[in-house]
Amino acid sequence: SKSPSPRQNTPVRYFVMKSSNLQNIEISQQKGIWSTKPSNERKLNGAFWESSMVYLIFSVQGSGHFQGFARMCSSIGCEKSQDWGSAGLGGVFKVEWIRKESIPFQFAHHLLNPWNDNKKVQ
Repeated sequence: SKSPSPRQNTPVRYFVMKSSNLQNIEISQQKGIWSTKPSNERKLNGAFWESSMVYLIFSVQGSGHFQGFARMCSSIGCEKSQDWGSAGLGGVFKVEWIRKESIPFQFAHHLLNPWNDNKKVQ
């Protein structure tokens, strides 16, 4: 499905996507796709259809860094990908990588998440 056209007066949404390894991020950057746990799909699809734009900020668990960010370009479908070889992942969706760069969490410590007790974003 195609990206909804930008709508005025609708929020931009941001999600931090944790990956278990760097290889998954590299595959995503090469192929322009991502897959997440089924428990995240409803929230991401809702944001995709109700927001003007959805940005995904990627981080490998335990790395202490963000590895870049991408724009969500399609809703999450039922089709699964063999690229990750991980059972437990849901459907695939398209992403457009905007920045592919490793940035230490300390550079973002001024950003606080009001929906998570104003904890640091990392």
